[in-house]
Amino acid sequence: MHATILVVEDDGLIRMDLADTLTDRGFSVLEASNADEAISIMNESTLIRALVTDIDMPGSINGLELAHHVAETHPDCAIVVISGRYSPSQGALPEKARFLSKPVSETAVTRTLTALGIA
Repeated sequence: MHATILVVEDDGLIRMDLADTLTDRGFSVLEASNADEAISIMNESTLIRALVTDIDMPGSINGLELAHHVAETHPDCAIVVISGRYSPSQGALPEKARFLSKPVSETAVTRTLTALGIA
């Protein structure tokens, strides 16, 4: 069985596309529309091995803050941050996190998750 990945994206179509792509690659996928929902899911599940999050989202924190929260509270969880608007400056991401620009290709997501040890 492949790893469980939490996809956090406020745009429902993009979230669904990412979830479908990852499911097609054999991953189990959970979805959240904002960071608050994602934190709740992370607190309830011990199965999540990777977080794929957008930066710009509504809620009490954005995707970068979520990435840092997850890095601190779930240090074994791989983190991929995506955005079509922002390109984080060096040092803005948690140490082991990776960044991908939107639109994100299936190949880029799969290659990045494999590089992070999620396969």
